[in-house]
Amino acid sequence: MAADEKAQARTEKAKGKVKETLGRATGNERMEAEGRAEQSKGDLRQAKENTKDAFRR
Repeated sequence: MAADEKAQARTEKAKGKVKETLGRATGNERMEAEGRAEQSKGDLRQAKENTKDAFRR
């Protein structure tokens, strides 16, 4: 299950980066903000998984 969560976090971060870049390129501030929010969500999910891994060992 942890590998699935980590993969989901990486996917969220990648999608967020694409949205942010696309929003910046097109001048769409809302899309750029959504991209940054998705990246943050992915970062938080990844941090949670890293913390869980630290306590498992």
